[in-house]
Amino acid sequence: MNILSSELLREYFKNQKETSLNGKWITLEDIEILFQKHNDVFEINQLGFSEEQRPIYKLKIGTGKKKILLWSQMHGNESTGTKALFDLFNCFSNSNNEVFKTILNECTLVFIPMLNPDGSQAYTRVNANKIDLNRDAVDRVAKESNLLRDVLEEFNPKFCFNLHDQRTIFGVEGTKNPATISFLAPSEEITRALTKGRKETMNVIVVMNAMLQNMIPNFVGRYTDEFYPTATGDNFQKLGYNTILIESGHYTNDYQREISREYTFFRSYKEFIILLYQALF
Repeated sequence: MNILSSELLREYFKNQKETSLNGKWITLEDIEILFQKHNDVFEINQLGFSEEQRPIYKLKIGTGKKKILLWSQMHGNESTGTKALFDLFNCFSNSNNEVFKTILNECTLVFIPMLNPDGSQAYTRVNANKIDLNRDAVDRVAKESNLLRDVLEEFNPKFCFNLHDQRTIFGVEGTKNPATISFLAPSEEITRALTKGRKETMNVIVVMNAMLQNMIPNFVGRYTDEFYPTATGDNFQKLGYNTILIESGHYTNDYQREISREYTFFRSYKEFIILLYQALF
């Protein structure tokens, strides 16, 4: 299979970037209007409502056996992943490239581009009831947490991608560089043992890291794998759903996270290629 070169990926990003989404404050109103562009290609459904009765949507595309679930903005003020997903949606809707077609033949992709629309509207981490959805995987007090778990159990993905932003203060160990992208294969219990699932997620991270190191050397970080008993990724991993945490961070003078958005887009494309090769070979 022909894998798109870094140069061609940059060209795709330039041409398919969703120019209506800019800056760090992205709300439900910003993305709802964009669904019309993708109705012919994606299956778009409302999952339910947030605590303040804002709709939460999922987009589904592809027909393959390799199932992949991605969600963004479970923290309402972390929007870089959301912007990158809509850039990727444009690629699927507009591109005739054989690589994208093969991805959709071999993979089934489900996206929840904004899990926490109340927090997004208020530009805050938590939901309307001050609950951190990323620490609500056990009690599942929040409506949004239950909707995510329902999708997880119904769809039964092989891999999950949990998209976040990290603060500007985080850097790459051994350098003075900010961490523009950071990866984590969450631990399943306090000893941080390398289980089968963690090894599988780490294998994907290794290849994504290699690609990004060629593009932004020494700007890729590793997030702490300390075990958090109530965290989403840790619990999904423990339940047998391979989960990779992606943290979009800072790049020099990129305070609107537009450069890190570009590299989050590249990372999204690369993860599909990796999982596609695992499916085929």
